[in-house]
Amino acid sequence: MGKHAVMVMGPAGSGKSTCCRTLMTHCEATGRSVHLVNLDPAAENFEYQPSIDIRELVPLDDVMDELGYGPNGGLVYCMEYLIDNIEWLDEELQSYDDDYLILDCPGQIELYTHIPVMKRLVSHMQRLNYSICGVYIIDSQFIEDTAKFFAGVLSATSAMVQLEVPHINVMSKMDLLGERAESAEMERYLEPDPGLLLEDANVTMRPRFYRLNEALVKLIEEFNMVQFVPLNIEHEDSVAYLLAQIDNAMQYGEDLEPKEPKDELTGNYDDE
Repeated sequence: MGKHAVMVMGPAGSGKSTCCRTLMTHCEATGRSVHLVNLDPAAENFEYQPSIDIRELVPLDDVMDELGYGPNGGLVYCMEYLIDNIEWLDEELQSYDDDYLILDCPGQIELYTHIPVMKRLVSHMQRLNYSICGVYIIDSQFIEDTAKFFAGVLSATSAMVQLEVPHINVMSKMDLLGERAESAEMERYLEPDPGLLLEDANVTMRPRFYRLNEALVKLIEEFNMVQFVPLNIEHEDSVAYLLAQIDNAMQYGEDLEPKEPKDELTGNYDDE
């Protein structure tokens, strides 16, 4: 089936590790050979033991103790150390040439925006003939704060532009929204309507920020790259739909096609 890797990214607390665990469980249930790769030096607890773990190369605690860095600076150092010692990763990957890899990535947004560490990692894995799909996750609770939601949209856009790989954006924790997840208003978030920024943010912001909001709206409209797949980990069909989208994006099994949803907003999916 070739070499395939899913990079699960997003802000801290967005549900990356939960998404990785859910995808792992679903893949194993369907008989797919899958391995977890931990690229987060700050990670602590895993339901699935990582097959490859960056902490074996460069522990974050050691970096902070020896170099006097804080958590964010230490994490950036760890990722740069990985790139400088990429032969370690090459050796680790040799055992999983024909397996499906799920990469649990760090939550520091700057790694996907203006620091080229993740871009260099992607380029290296592509040279090893890996087909890669980026999965960028934001927390569904972001919709409670319009400005925060569009900050998430912009960070997802930046990651897509920076990494230049097939990309799926995910809105996680849909189960926490209750009835709101089934309301018609969700469409304006799953297919982000920049008009929300002017309608909501301008109500709470001072007039001096209006022109900035208008510029952001124009930027989002011109790129028009971000749409979100809703993920409810309590619904197996929702997980299966996300995995089918990922598989299709990186051509895992040329005969696989995403299932058509009955209702994309509610997470009810067609089994046919």
